[in-house]
Amino acid sequence: MRIRLVTTYLLLLLLVLAALEVPLALAIAGRDTQQLVADRLADATRFAALAEPALRARETTELEAELTRYDEVYGVTAVVVNQDAFRVVASRQEVDLTDRAVQRQARRALEGREASDDGTVWPWRLEPFVVAIPVGRGGEVVGAVVTISPTGRRVAGVRAAWSILAGGGLVVLFAGIVAAWSLARWTLRPVAELDAAAHELAAGDYAARVPAADGPPELRRLGAAFNEMAATVADSLERQRAFVSHASHQLRNPLTALRLRVEDLGVDLTDPQAVEGHRLALEEAERFGDVLDSLLALARAERGRYELADIDAGEVAWTRVVAWQPVAAKKDITLRYVRPPRPLRARAVTTALDQALDALIDNAVKFSTCGSTVTVRPVAADDDGAGGVAVHVVDTGPGLTEQQRELATERFWRAPGTQNVDGSGLGLPIVAVLVEASSGRLDLLPNDPSGLHARLWFPAP
Repeated sequence: MRIRLVTTYLLLLLLVLAALEVPLALAIAGRDTQQLVADRLADATRFAALAEPALRARETTELEAELTRYDEVYGVTAVVVNQDAFRVVASRQEVDLTDRAVQRQARRALEGREASDDGTVWPWRLEPFVVAIPVGRGGEVVGAVVTISPTGRRVAGVRAAWSILAGGGLVVLFAGIVAAWSLARWTLRPVAELDAAAHELAAGDYAARVPAADGPPELRRLGAAFNEMAATVADSLERQRAFVSHASHQLRNPLTALRLRVEDLGVDLTDPQAVEGHRLALEEAERFGDVLDSLLALARAERGRYELADIDAGEVAWTRVVAWQPVAAKKDITLRYVRPPRPLRARAVTTALDQALDALIDNAVKFSTCGSTVTVRPVAADDDGAGGVAVHVVDTGPGLTEQQRELATERFWRAPGTQNVDGSGLGLPIVAVLVEASSGRLDLLPNDPSGLHARLWFPAP
């Protein structure tokens, strides 16, 4: 944006310079041309006054001497022609009267008109400047005086003037570039700071603020409004997380006491229905405790204060597979681990991969039927062009539809057919928060022919 703004400033400056310097350059060339015409017409008029009696008396010696002295002093060739445009006398011998410009101006003069070159003394002009005056009296034209002026000196003067204009324009343009860059930087610095703060806020850093004392007044007001908004959002989220955390803690104590009392009640139960009711009450208390534990874990994960570390993804995955083997064997589910050929280093939140694999393996084992297979396979993501490290958890269970996979990371969401299966609906949301905090990615994909393919990706150290 800064480049576009500076470019706009410079285009406007170039238009202003062109509007000022182009007419001035044309005026300089026109002024020098008019001065040259006026000088040559005056000289030619004087020679015409001398040539009229000389031509009538056919005595041109004195006239030739005058033209020669004039040529020696000013370097301008002067020629007197008769009515037939033939040379009568000239300031030098080598005069080309066949030149088209000379012939054209001589014919005009012999027609009784003052004639001068129609062109302008531009810096690139090479041809001489021709002026002709009729010689005669009382309307009778007996000849013409033609002056042929070299334009080198005049061209050099115009070129020097144009060079000064161009140099001045370049100086102004350079100063304009410096001023435009400084102005654009001053104007856009608050925008850049606002953009950086917005990205930090979106990444979870709710302490991000922008300096509101620099830049134009409108941007200062925008920065102040952004800071107020960020403070309001941060305060609201912190209050929400604090409420969840405090509520979970406060509910944990009475729930523990209630569970102990229910356990004590089961000591003397003899009625089979009472025993079954006692068992169901304990299960509901356990489920309630799992929900509270998940809420506490989610509140801690969303606080945004993480410690990143370099981990061996393959080793972490192996330890989680070993830990879940007894649970999988109890349900007659095969839990497989595909060991990578080399250590796979990844950068992640300290416990992100552990907790993510616990949640994914738990779901895979929980929702798969007997005889199913769950495979955990860490790979170098260079194999699929993404870079970093990917950990795949693939099961052959019932899987999820495309719409269900989009909803799976929402809090408390449960698949329609799993409402009677133990769970809080917070496992995948916690995984998503931890993976995102690690600058990673969670992808839920279908497995062929059935099941779910969960892919965790973490960046390399």
